[in-house]
Amino acid sequence: MSVQSPLLVSDEIEYPQSDGQPRSDNTLQFQWITMIVGNLQALFHDNPKVFVAGDLLWYPIEGDNKTRTAPDAMVEFNRPKGHRGSYMPWKEGGIPPQVVFEVLSPGNRVREMTNKFRFYERFGVEEYYLHDPDQNELSGWSRDGSGLDPVAEMDGWLSPRLGSRFEYGETEIRILGPDGRSFATFEELSERAQREEARAASVAARADQEAARGEAHRAAPCLGNRAGRLNVGK
Repeated sequence: MSVQSPLLVSDEIEYPQSDGQPRSDNTLQFQWITMIVGNLQALFHDNPKVFVAGDLLWYPIEGDNKTRTAPDAMVEFNRPKGHRGSYMPWKEGGIPPQVVFEVLSPGNRVREMTNKFRFYERFGVEEYYLHDPDQNELSGWSRDGSGLDPVAEMDGWLSPRLGSRFEYGETEIRILGPDGRSFATFEELSERAQREEARAASVAARADQEAARGEAHRAAPCLGNRAGRLNVGK
């Protein structure tokens, strides 16, 4: 996931699909990366023109297979979904990733992250978010003209592109989708789905009970009238 920049041009240029670097350095960083990528994919699931990827090599310059980086998560609008070995803007209508996330680990160095910032600023990223889960810190930058300007206050910041909001919780940063629901891990999403299924089953059971009581109530006068007629006949 490091940034490299010497230029290499040849008649037949290969663009490697791996940089040989691990996707994450520890389980906490991996959890955040997978959570962000998975929730972004779910957020834009119904939009065929939004592409979301994680740890995918991005080559910004045609003919240069050394200038590259692999953001932890990135979002491209007006690009179709589908599998890719790497992201090459010259094959994508000239569209660079508009939103990028990086999740820090203890192994990240200041120089490395500075180079990444310069890379994203140079090659057209509109929103860049840097999260440190160990320190519960979040930084953001938004493009203004040719550069990325820091977001003055991330607590409550609404992403122009994603429509998602960032909030500081007591123990960790929260990312809220446009529906107000917090981004969640796969385990949390599974538990949420189970709770919703149980709640729906409970509502259905109560509705069935109410319907049964209603039927019994409507049937009771009929039975009473029938009994009265039988007594009169005697």
